Amino acid sequence: MLRAGKNIKSLLLGLALTFTSFMLGQDALHNFGNLQFHSDVSVGFHIDLINDGPLENNLGLVGFYSPLRLSVSGASSPIFNDIEIVTDSGLLLNTWVGVTNNVNFIVGDVLTAKDTSASYLNFMGSAFDTGAGDSAHVDGYAGATNKEIVTFPIGDGQRLRYLTLTSIAPNNLARCAYFFENPNNPTSIVQQFNTDDKEFDDLQISELEFWKLESSQRSVVTLTWDINSDTAQLVETMDNLTVVGWSKTENRWEQLGNSAMSGNMQIGSITSEAFVPNDYEILTLGGTDDLLEPFSVLELDNYFLTPNGDGINDFLVIDGIENLPNNLLNIYNRYGVLVYSKLNYANEFGGVSNRNLVISRDTGLSSGIYFYTLTVVDLRQKFQGYLYISE
Repeated sequence: MLRAGKNIKSLLLGLALTFTSFMLGQDALHNFGNLQFHSDVSVGFHIDLINDGPLENNLGLVGFYSPLRLSVSGASSPIFNDIEIVTDSGLLLNTWVGVTNNVNFIVGDVLTAKDTSASYLNFMGSAFDTGAGDSAHVDGYAGATNKEIVTFPIGDGQRLRYLTLTSIAPNNLARCAYFFENPNNPTSIVQQFNTDDKEFDDLQISELEFWKLESSQRSVVTLTWDINSDTAQLVETMDNLTVVGWSKTENRWEQLGNSAMSGNMQIGSITSEAFVPNDYEILTLGGTDDLLEPFSVLELDNYFLTPNGDGINDFLVIDGIENLPNNLLNIYNRYGVLVYSKLNYANEFGGVSNRNLVISRDTGLSSGIYFYTLTVVDLRQKFQGYLYISE
């Protein structure tokens, strides 16, 4: 039941495994001791994994392959380098599972309980995911360790409804899950969030879906919507969409703003203003007539960037930005894809993406025209302009 590369015996350190499927008629592989995989090993689990011993500092690939549902449980949380998921009925996590490089979603969802965030798929450090979509994602909680920016590949088992978290500093641990449920009477959690209890009467609250997000860092979040979100029930035009959250202290829905937006009424994304996620129980889409004011606090224009290291136009320098520390800069390519986002921008953009674009993160952007938005949160002012990047 255990598939590995050649010389597997020399690559497993402190191995103490029991194949309980042979001993007790139970389909599970039980690890009691130190187990470690080296770089040229590929290990495939076709049965459940019960991990009661150290299983970390691994290299190589670990795959979960089965037409049936597999599970990972035990007293000790395993940490893998690369994970590949081909489980038609899903991979159930009864503990948290860490990944330090890549999760490749091929077939099936990663499943966790939704009434608690104790079990989650944890993207650690520079880890990222590939292949996430409507048919393969995390249906439950995804986590992030030591990340300033993370896009959680979460959904409801039928649709991918990711949330992007952009924090002012790396999170020790952030966790997020999506619920296609009415916040007034959710089925997965006990607490109810009455959409009639709100900051002001004209604030509209979605009764179709919500996200639970845990993060102690001051952040902005990007939520997504699709045709099932029915945004027309909230607003007449997408400019009036906003992010809203249930305040833990005020026990009501509050407006968290709209600092950036892309898409149309059927499908798109919206970015909040800055707030601390742990101050709010859940987040969702809302609507309001409270629009941003015209931009008047800085002299802004279109910019030309040549990040070639010659000391001339190597960085996007916005004069006076140091006087407006509570700001948000977003840069988009010509297709409307967010390629750079920075809370409290301080003239550090040098043509390198900081988004989770699989292989493009931390690499130089190609030459061409981009557009940017600068939002000054305290003054509720927003400016949009163009940026040309040339080699």
